[in-house]
Amino acid sequence: MSREARFNVFPTRMTLQVFKAKAKGAKKGHDLLKKKADALAIRFRAILKEILANKENMGKEMREAHFSLASAKYHAGEFSNAVQESVKDATFKVRMDEDNVAGVHLPLFKRYEDNTNIPENLHGLGKGGTHIRDSRTVYVKALEALVQLASLQTAFLTLDEVIKITNRRVNAIEYVVIPKIDGTISYIVSELDELDREEFYRLKMIQKKKEQVRKTKEADRAAFLGSHPEAARTSEAAGNLVDDADDEDLLNI
Repeated sequence: MSREARFNVFPTRMTLQVFKAKAKGAKKGHDLLKKKADALAIRFRAILKEILANKENMGKEMREAHFSLASAKYHAGEFSNAVQESVKDATFKVRMDEDNVAGVHLPLFKRYEDNTNIPENLHGLGKGGTHIRDSRTVYVKALEALVQLASLQTAFLTLDEVIKITNRRVNAIEYVVIPKIDGTISYIVSELDELDREEFYRLKMIQKKKEQVRKTKEADRAAFLGSHPEAARTSEAAGNLVDDADDEDLLNI
């Protein structure tokens, strides 16, 4: 096995247990990241559908807003300068919240209206007042649609980047980390098996060597007793010290 397919470790049983735990954690992390990527992809497709629908609605809202402005100017005359001079602060404001999707914080823009900053003087009081108020209402709806579209597009771009990062992590764990850990485990197991075989062979050779030594000693003893009859008779007379079948009792009670 090539060195690139595994970690450079010393093959021991402790190392094997450590890498088995790492393999379990890597597989669990891969499953969690895969579920996260699937959840983000589902939300990504839902946002894409909302963006398409909102863009179609946005065109309709802006068209109605321009028509209402043209109608107001037709009935009330040019009032843009008067409106700009009377407005001090914005009445249409946007604040940013967050939406949590599988641990990803998506920016969410929401509109809130500050009615205290509406100018007191009523434009078009003499003529065209209704058209001016209707035009303002239509433009407020168009701005709400624009804020919603901005929120969706921002979330869309954020999700797109997070999905790419998550997919890269999933692929890295699946095709790099897990195979490398599995390769390391296979290497350690093969090395430990080889060590066991070497140990078994060593013990077998030791046993064989002991057997050869025992046979050599017995052959030498037999040759010595054959060449010295007196020693053979003395050995037979001595008998076996362990076998006490014919020994007399030394103590009689």
